[in-house]
Amino acid sequence: MNVLIDVLLTVLVFAVIIIIHEGGHFLMARLMGIRVNEFAAGMGPKLFSRKRGDTVYSLRAFPIGGFCAMEGEQDDSTDENAFCNKPVWRRILVVAAGALMNLLLGFLIILVMTITTPQLESKTVSAVGEQSAVAAAGLQPGDILDSVNGNKLFIANDFFTELSRSNNGIATVGIWRDGEYMELKDIDFTVEEDGVKKLYVGFSVYELEKNPFSVLGYAAGWTVSTGRLIFSSLIDLFSGKYSITDFSGPVGTSAVISQVRQTGMRNFFFLVAFMTINVGLFNLLPIPALDGGRLVFLLIEAVRRKPVNPKYENAIHLVSFFLLLGFIVLITYNDILKLFT
Repeated sequence: MNVLIDVLLTVLVFAVIIIIHEGGHFLMARLMGIRVNEFAAGMGPKLFSRKRGDTVYSLRAFPIGGFCAMEGEQDDSTDENAFCNKPVWRRILVVAAGALMNLLLGFLIILVMTITTPQLESKTVSAVGEQSAVAAAGLQPGDILDSVNGNKLFIANDFFTELSRSNNGIATVGIWRDGEYMELKDIDFTVEEDGVKKLYVGFSVYELEKNPFSVLGYAAGWTVSTGRLIFSSLIDLFSGKYSITDFSGPVGTSAVISQVRQTGMRNFFFLVAFMTINVGLFNLLPIPALDGGRLVFLLIEAVRRKPVNPKYENAIHLVSFFLLLGFIVLITYNDILKLFT
C-alpha cells in the first residue's frame, strides 16, 4: 500500500509541476493575444474536453504532464493571432513564462515555510567557540558571513551546504567586519570523534528578527540558494565529483519522496519546492528542445531581425530531444538497478 501511495504521490507532484509550467505558457499566450488551440491536463487519449472561445480544455488519460498547443507554434499560420506571427518579444515572454511559473511556485512554497519557521538564522556571528578552528582563524562575534570558497551565502544554512562541498572540510570563509571585506583562509572544519572525522563549524549566529521585509528577503534568498543547487550539481558532475549514477530520474525521485514523506510534511513540501525550482531552471538552460534552447533561437532572431530557417531549427530541436530522452532512459535504468542492489 505504501509503495502505491508513493507512486501516486510522485505522479501527482510531477503532474502539478508540469501543469503549472504549461499554465505559465497558457496565461502569457492569452495575455500576448496568441491563440491557444488546446490546453490539456495529462497526456494520451481525451477523457473529457470542453471548448471555450478558441481554446479546447481537455483532461487526458495519463496524469504525466500536460501541454499548451498554440496556433502557429510548430508550423506557419495565416492567423494574425498565431504564435509565429507575433513580435519576437512577445514570443520570448511566452516561452519564458513556463519556467517563471515554476520558480514562482517554488518561491511561494518557501515563503510559507519561512513564515511558519519559528526562528530564522541571520548571517551575523553571535559567538565563537574558544578552541574552534574559526577562532584560531580570527572569526569574531559581529562578523557577517559572506561566502565559502568564493560562493555567496544567501542564507545562513548555505554555510553548511558549501562546507559539505569543500575538499576534506577545508574552506576559505569570506566575512564583512566593520564595513570591510576580508577572507579567513584554509580553515579546517573537521574534528575527530571515535576515529571518525566530522564537520564542526565552531560558531553560532544571531536570530533574524521576523518582519514582512526580512521574511520576504529570507524567502527570496532561500529560493535562490535552492536554485543554485542545480548548477552546483552540474559543476560537480562535469568536474568528476559525482557520476551520472548519482542522479535520479522519476523512479529514483519516487524513492526520495517516500523517504522524505516519512520525515514530515514540511520536508516533503521543501522537496516539492526544490523540484519545481529546478524544473524551471533546467528548462531555461540553453539546450535545444528545452525552453532555454527556444529562447536562444528567438534571441538570434531578435538580433538578426529574421528567424533562423525553421527546417534547421526543428532538426536541431529534434536531435536534442532524442538525446535528452536517451539521458532520461539512462538515469531511469540506473534508478531501477539501485532498487535491486
